[in-house]
Parts: sequence; structure tokens; C-alpha cells
Amino acid sequence: MSLPNCPKCHSEYTYEDSGMYICPECAYEWSTAADEEKNESLVVKDANGNLLQDGDSITIIKDLKVKGSSSMLKIGTKVKNIRLVEGDHNIDCKIDGFGPMKLKSEFVKKN
Repeated sequence: MSLPNCPKCHSEYTYEDSGMYICPECAYEWSTAADEEKNESLVVKDANGNLLQDGDSITIIKDLKVKGSSSMLKIGTKVKNIRLVEGDHNIDCKIDGFGPMKLKSEFVKKN
């Protein structure tokens, strides 16, 4: 089971203690129950209508221009261990060779 990244500083080094998630980098603490409730109410579907969940693997189905960069994300790029978030770009992930990225679910398909 992987723990969620810190919602404040996005650190991946969080740990769990007595029903709370704790970030050792910024000392932010939040409830594990609140995190589970948030994920249960969030419904995100890929381009084919498949339900996405935290930790899923996806593939990009369209070449995507990256704002502020001269490079592009190519069709067929595989992304592992996604995290669902609220907002317009509802997938938070790290892409090998590119770095942290937010994607729209309409441009991906579930593996």
C-alpha cells in the first residue's frame, strides 16, 4: 500500500502514525479518514469511460503540448502510479524522463 503525497508540499516521504498522515519535510499532519473520504467522492473516468483509481497505470492517447516547455508528451507514453486530485487537470503523476505532471483524464486510457 502506498501512502499519499503531502497535500501541502507534495513530498513523497509521508508516514502514518495513529490514524494520521505526517510529512517529515514540512511537518504537516492530516487525517487518514479525511483522505479516504475525499477519494471515495472523487469519480474520474478515462477517455473510454473506465473508472480510474489511485495507483492505476495509464497510457497517453494523444500528443500533448506542455505549457512552458518545448517538448511534448507523445502518444503511447505509459504512466504508472497515478494520483487523482480535484480540479480541471484531475490526474497527478510523475512521468519517467519528464518529471511531475498534471493530466486531464480525457487524454488517457487505463492499462
